[in-house]
Amino acid sequence: MNPVTISFWHGWGADPGVWTDLTASLRQILPPGHVLHTPPLPGYADTPLPESHAARDMVDALMETLPPPAIVCGWSLGAVLALLAASVYSNRIDKLILIAGTPAFIKRTDWQHGTGFQAVDKLSSNIRVDPVSALRRFVAFANQNDAQAQQIVQQFHAPAVSLQTLEVGLNLLKHTDLRGVAPHIRQKTLLIHGAHDPLMPLGAAQWLQKNIKKAELTVFPDSAHAPFLSDTAHCARVIADFMNA
Repeated sequence: MNPVTISFWHGWGADPGVWTDLTASLRQILPPGHVLHTPPLPGYADTPLPESHAARDMVDALMETLPPPAIVCGWSLGAVLALLAASVYSNRIDKLILIAGTPAFIKRTDWQHGTGFQAVDKLSSNIRVDPVSALRRFVAFANQNDAQAQQIVQQFHAPAVSLQTLEVGLNLLKHTDLRGVAPHIRQKTLLIHGAHDPLMPLGAAQWLQKNIKKAELTVFPDSAHAPFLSDTAHCARVIADFMNA
């Protein structure tokens, strides 16, 4: 397999450091020469937010320095952006990996695999009062049924990120619906999902598997929202096998 760039897009309220263990594991098992790229989402790590705050503009910023062909691996909010990127930049993204991915974060009358508006509004209110505490409670909730929940929460470090960036991310999650995009994805797609994810229920990944033509789903039975943190070695092997397929 020829060396390629793999770009890892983190989730809301996290930062590129969340990929440290996974990328270390991948470097041990991937052939030499692969580039593991861990950029911050726009607004994180002192990067600017697009003036429009639009999902498409955030994707454009992430793709600006990514050489083709590349593999994009997104987690949570990063997975939502990666799904959009695979549609818009189909000629530059060779494969797609979605960890805790969903086409629509918010529950709707015709979409039950999501989170309620009220829960997101409450989180938005909490981060205005005490963002660090709110983020820690969010991480605890997202991983509450994970076999490694205590370890994940203990290792969490709130990123240095502005309140505006956090609010923009929540608004993107509230208003983005990519169900119409999924059937047009042509890349081979790996879906990695925790069986106990309370934010992006497993049903969301199962829907993506049915609606993306070349999708395969690996379920981590003891994981919640962050299977790459709770079972890093297994996640690395799944990703390496997908890349070699």
